[in-house]
Amino acid sequence: MLLELARWLSQDIRGFNVFAYITLRAVLAALTSLTIALITGPAVIRWLAKKKIGQAVRNDGPRSHLTKSGTPTMGGVLILIAVAVTVLAWGDLGNGYVWVTLLVTMGFGMVGWVDDWRKVVHRDPRGLPSKWKYLWTSLIALAGSLYLGLTASSAAETELIVPFFKTVAYPLGSVGFVVLSYFVINGTSHAVNLTDGLDGLAIMPTVLIAGALAIFAYVAGHAGFSRYLGVPYVAGAGELAVVCGAICGAGLGFLWFNAHPAEVFMGDVGALALGAALGIMAVVVRQEIVLFIMGGLFVAETLSVMVQVAYFKFSGGKRIFRMAPLHHHYELGGWAETQVVVRFWIITIMLVLFGLSTLKLR
Repeated sequence: MLLELARWLSQDIRGFNVFAYITLRAVLAALTSLTIALITGPAVIRWLAKKKIGQAVRNDGPRSHLTKSGTPTMGGVLILIAVAVTVLAWGDLGNGYVWVTLLVTMGFGMVGWVDDWRKVVHRDPRGLPSKWKYLWTSLIALAGSLYLGLTASSAAETELIVPFFKTVAYPLGSVGFVVLSYFVINGTSHAVNLTDGLDGLAIMPTVLIAGALAIFAYVAGHAGFSRYLGVPYVAGAGELAVVCGAICGAGLGFLWFNAHPAEVFMGDVGALALGAALGIMAVVVRQEIVLFIMGGLFVAETLSVMVQVAYFKFSGGKRIFRMAPLHHHYELGGWAETQVVVRFWIITIMLVLFGLSTLKLR
């Protein structure tokens, strides 16, 4: 019913062809997914609570988190429903980039669903074993990367673009492009998943970065703008602005329920999927390094875990951080949860603005 309603709204209005304008459809996609998330959110939360799909809280974490125990999780399914319905309604379904992004996103979401389901329903603290989780996400990321590599129509679509320079780009070749794409998609997915540990912490940066990628997608898909700004022209990439709009709207709708104190948590089903979506869209528009800049929060959270684990092993049990990921370090240092979240949001806003500046500062 939601899909039919969105399709009806997208028809020509008094001779005005809505589908002819990517920017308008991106805005309408954001509004549509936001509306779907807000309307269906309470029902999804009630269903999760009825099924007793509640969050388990680590005993070694901040004491304030003990009150979160039992809060419905796997709320990321709300985001995926809103995004899928919206993209099918407003997106150009003849565009391969739309389909590969949607399928990779949903594929990662399915892996996250299995992991969450085993943890909270089957009461298996391991969830999906790490090796199997990484295997499945790797296969999906590799499939998406191979598709992009095989469908690349020019050498510019397989180059590594260095921001702030007009003419600095490194040809990767087909194999190098696939390898880089794999690491960007899979790495971003797991980085967002590691960041998702506080109310609203992961979803707002995701929304901000998706909004910025919408601009990059529109520029990359527009021959005139891409030439003027020195961005590689990727035919059809502009359609990803609609996908970004859908993610922004669904993310804000989810934040309505995920804001402190959260009524629902995203779970791996949402975090893995959203990270993969950001990764593959950055690959399509050739902005992997810019994604690394804008997603600096995700990078810092991931590095904090890697450094903590490595130092713990080599030092015989010593730690650099009070607790990893990084947001827990600041919590245990005396910051309130809301302080950590809002301050990390501010950092992300600055990083996203810095990333957007690369469009002109070349």
